[in-house]
Amino acid sequence: MGAGPAADECAVTVIQARRGWIAVDWRELMAYRELLLFLVMRDIKVRYKQTVLGVAWAVLQPLFTTVVFTLVFSVFAGVPSNGAPYPVFAFVALIPWTFFSTAVGQAGLSLVNQQALLTKVYLPRVFIPASSIGGALVDMGISFGVLAVLMLVYRLVPTWGVLAVPLLAALTTVLALGVGLTLAALTVSYRDFKHVVPFMLQVWMYLSPVIWSESIIPDRYRRYAWLLWLNPMTGIIDGFRSAFLGDPWNTASLAVSAAVSGAALFVGLHYFRRAERRFADVA
Repeated sequence: MGAGPAADECAVTVIQARRGWIAVDWRELMAYRELLLFLVMRDIKVRYKQTVLGVAWAVLQPLFTTVVFTLVFSVFAGVPSNGAPYPVFAFVALIPWTFFSTAVGQAGLSLVNQQALLTKVYLPRVFIPASSIGGALVDMGISFGVLAVLMLVYRLVPTWGVLAVPLLAALTTVLALGVGLTLAALTVSYRDFKHVVPFMLQVWMYLSPVIWSESIIPDRYRRYAWLLWLNPMTGIIDGFRSAFLGDPWNTASLAVSAAVSGAALFVGLHYFRRAERRFADVA
């Protein structure tokens, strides 16, 4: 049989490795955007499949952590909470931190856990860690509902600063995506990072103002407080407390967090693209 006109019109896509600098193909990402949504929905279903409590885990995890932090750090240790009830003080901080740690932890292991997608199917690989972050955003939205109930119990009314919460959530997402992409690329090449990521996140939490605030810093060391701002989660968590609890806004800390988060996303995207060419060989 001869090749007809229909055969001549068939498009052929050739996928091959490229040398040198590989820029982010934004046009390709936009073309495959529906695939990203599918991967996010798949991750959500897989996470809660065959679980007893289902999505209730998104509520229980930060809620139980808040109870433990309140008993240990407020009742026993007497950590100040800037005049707010300590359960609310801690829960507000746990919302961005739980999202960040969950998103980074899952994104860092996403490529290793889904090797078939790397070796058998072509898709923008950046979507694999990005879908883990999208799933964590759903849990974050559920936590906001729990916070509303908690503030109602303590008769707290949020200020107009609550309008900045979407921007703060977007900033946290940028940071989580940047760190998650970097760790995902590193974990594929160096499997030791599977053990490094949980330990890193645990240390990072205690270096972030989740259970404490800058008010506990002695006066003689207050001039070095700016060193805490180099941790981008410091400005983000302080921003959430300012939005919900009316604490004074630390614009300098928030600006540093925005700059570091943007830099983390830039480095993460380009390092991921650079390492992507060898994913199929080492996965």
